[in-house]
Amino acid sequence: MVSFQDCVMKTLRLLFADQLSPSLTALSDVDAAKDVIMLCEVMEEASYVPHHPQKIAFLFAAMRQFAQELREQGLTVHYCKLDDQHNTGHFTGEVARAIATLKPDRLIVTEPSEYRVLTLVQSWHTSLHIPVTIRPDDRFLASHEDFSQWAQGRKQLRMEFFYRDMRKKYKILIDEAGGPTGGEWNYDKENRKPLKKAINFPPRLIHTKTALVEEVLSLVHSRFSHHFGRLDEFNFAVSREDALKELDHFISHFLPFFGDYQDAMLRDEPYLYHSRLSAYLNCGLLLPLETCLKAQDAFQKGHVPLNAAEGFIRQILGWREFIRGIYWHHMPKYGTLNSLTATRPLPDFFWSAQTDMACLSEAIRHTRDYAYSHHIQRLMVTGNFALLAGLDVKQVQDWYLAVYADAFEWVEMPNTLGMALFGDGGIVASKPYAASGKYIHRMGNYCGSCSYDPELTIEDKACPFNALYWDFLQRHESRFRKIQRLAYVMSGWDRFTPEKKAAIEKKAKEIFARLDANTL
Repeated sequence: MVSFQDCVMKTLRLLFADQLSPSLTALSDVDAAKDVIMLCEVMEEASYVPHHPQKIAFLFAAMRQFAQELREQGLTVHYCKLDDQHNTGHFTGEVARAIATLKPDRLIVTEPSEYRVLTLVQSWHTSLHIPVTIRPDDRFLASHEDFSQWAQGRKQLRMEFFYRDMRKKYKILIDEAGGPTGGEWNYDKENRKPLKKAINFPPRLIHTKTALVEEVLSLVHSRFSHHFGRLDEFNFAVSREDALKELDHFISHFLPFFGDYQDAMLRDEPYLYHSRLSAYLNCGLLLPLETCLKAQDAFQKGHVPLNAAEGFIRQILGWREFIRGIYWHHMPKYGTLNSLTATRPLPDFFWSAQTDMACLSEAIRHTRDYAYSHHIQRLMVTGNFALLAGLDVKQVQDWYLAVYADAFEWVEMPNTLGMALFGDGGIVASKPYAASGKYIHRMGNYCGSCSYDPELTIEDKACPFNALYWDFLQRHESRFRKIQRLAYVMSGWDRFTPEKKAAIEKKAKEIFARLDANTL
């Protein structure tokens, strides 16, 4: 291997933690004879919110594994470990240190996925006195220009119509006449079957902890054990090879049932038939198009039903690309929005899981133990509670960003602020995704072990979701009566007697008092 000292340096190519893809644009024309690829672990990125220890360990281990694979290809890698005694703790300091040591003529990066990091990179030409080239990230299937062109002239931006155009563009689940395979664009109505009792789910892959992974786990334990989350359940793939095994395993064993039960919830079952692939997609170990094509291939070969393949593909080709488009189309203003003026502090039980509400305790425990909970828990349990209780939108966003291994701001912010909290006023969702405890009871079995009764609203043992649901609609009544999709639920409020409305308001105040006292 050519040493740094012997190299005639020309280009420094900086990769971020979510850019672990050999096909990355920053690597497209790398010259093994004179270029250096740089990756760095920095404390500022690991702690600007208290990231889950498993999330930190996953990204550090995947970065180190990727660096090792690049070196095996004959490329020169400058890797800055977190415990390097000279590590400055932030991107600018580490890039400055590399420039001083390596003397490159220019810096090349693929566009960062987060707005705050992009603005930082854009400042380096001036602050670090080096030409900086920012290349587009073509791993995503809709460029910024594609999304802006699609959004132009539309009064509302809705994922369903964007998704249809993406299906056509990439010819995924499209028939010979150019229409949707099976005659429908969306099979979501077939994807809402509940589960009421545990069943024998297929086993998940177990990933061997290599010496590299063990070293990272030790580092993270020593530096981040005070962060929310357990480290001992760590079971992530940290290489592209193992991430592809996860993809194949999911498609073979779980995707056939994913469609039917993707909205179901079960006690002591964090994954059910969900894929566990989002962390690998979001850091670049898997690519979205290859993932969609494999799911389509499984359907075409008769291995999975159409509602399962379509529902899974919609999450990636539709929702994931749409959310990314929304983020960049509306930033930086998007991050300042709070349309419902939600300011109540985040309750302590979001960190402790100590609440008598079984569904919340379960979802938060899954989050603590696995840096994961599936999408319906995020939206309709923790997110729904945050919405109904009017929890501070910034604190809730920071929590979601901190605790999930797949969370980066571009995907977390619109999903949390827009979809879960309706804090963007309807940019992402056409209505608030609010629900009472009856929805949670219908979709799973949490309520059977809960201290509260989902059938009661104002009684002592009433599920807090119920009174909070109606109180939420009442608090924002003037706004919500203008939303056509809420006409039916608002008519439900209108049917209550004045006495019932007063009792609900009283119950909601009691719940808020208990919430403030951490006794809920």
